[in-house]
Amino acid sequence: MYSICMTALLEKAIEKASALPTAEQEAIGALILEEIASESRWNAQFASSQNVLERLAKEAVSEFNEGKTLPFEKDSDLAHD
Repeated sequence: MYSICMTALLEKAIEKASALPTAEQEAIGALILEEIASESRWNAQFASSQNVLERLAKEAVSEFNEGKTLPFEKDSDLAHD
């Protein structure tokens, strides 16, 4: 049916969705496309943050090596924003 490579599970889902009323097909199509777009945005953001993450990791290791950190208490309540 499709000329592209598709997993059996996705093909089964598309086949079942194609039997639904038009409005439901449109809703499922929109959900799938939004999920794909969201994944693309996440990948782009993650890729562009690698330099910042590397710098923060080096800073954390440096602070640890200099004795500027405290041990993590398993049951402590960490402050966060």
